[in-house]
Amino acid sequence: QGFELHQPQKEVSVIAGETLTLSCTVTGGGPAGPVKWLKGWGSGSETIYDQRDPSSRVTRAVNESNTDFTILIRDVRPEDAGTYYCVKFRKTPTSDELYRRGNGTVVVVQARPSNPTVSGPSDRVEPGKTASFTCKSGGFFPSDINVEWFKDKTPIQSQLPNVTPEPSKFTYNMSSIVTVTLQKDDIRSELTCQVLHTTLTAPLTRSYHLSQILRVPPSKVVVQPPGSVGLNETVNFTCDVQGFYPGIVTVTWLENGKEMNLGSTPQPTETPEGLFDLRSMVAVQAVLEKNGSVFTCRVVHEGQDPLSRNATLWVTTSSQK
Repeated sequence: QGFELHQPQKEVSVIAGETLTLSCTVTGGGPAGPVKWLKGWGSGSETIYDQRDPSSRVTRAVNESNTDFTILIRDVRPEDAGTYYCVKFRKTPTSDELYRRGNGTVVVVQARPSNPTVSGPSDRVEPGKTASFTCKSGGFFPSDINVEWFKDKTPIQSQLPNVTPEPSKFTYNMSSIVTVTLQKDDIRSELTCQVLHTTLTAPLTRSYHLSQILRVPPSKVVVQPPGSVGLNETVNFTCDVQGFYPGIVTVTWLENGKEMNLGSTPQPTETPEGLFDLRSMVAVQAVLEKNGSVFTCRVVHEGQDPLSRNATLWVTTSSQK
């Protein structure tokens, strides 16, 4: 009868979320009966388009045409990957039987990776120690993915990314780990994870500020004793706490081991490097009973063990002078 069915596309690649066009035309009339699209062949095949049972996601490119049976599949998903067949059926009194089928079109669905996330240690880390950071992304296909790490725009070595199939088996997840030795001057530094994939026109990036996990203990705690002072003079003991981060610190003064009530603690000041300094002062009246008293500045930073520095008050009377 001269009937021909043309399914010209051997393979089509489409990115998830886009619209897929599958071409099929017929010539020469042929017997009465529908043209359908099937995904897969044999026992596991699935009807994708049947003009008697249309779907909202799958539509004809040319409605009502008797020769063009091209279909559009909107909002393609990774699970739409597979081989599609354009099939002409012949109507019989009991059912539709296969009359002619196309050669099949292999559909490859590429999926973009999700925006990466970067996580660091759960506890703060001191300078000189190493910390590991993890970059994750998912939902991509094919599985080939490239991950690069930077510290302040300088590339750093990382392990090869660990790529695993998602439970759906149609897409993949990625996890990449980098280990960094922290420095005191990393307060203003940041790590960046950059993800490259065939579906992306530009890399996906996510940054992580090292100040989130860095803990710099005070580099110095200095107590300034005033030297010997005259009877009944008021003297100031000064405690300088220098170079710490974050700026949360508790300063307590003790007199002979007993806590003194000083009211509010002064606020730390930020240094140009992003660290903090704090100066605390206590005023003491040099009465005779306090001669030889030991004043202690106790500093607790970020809940760590306290640092203590002592100074002794020496009171001189006029006869001693």
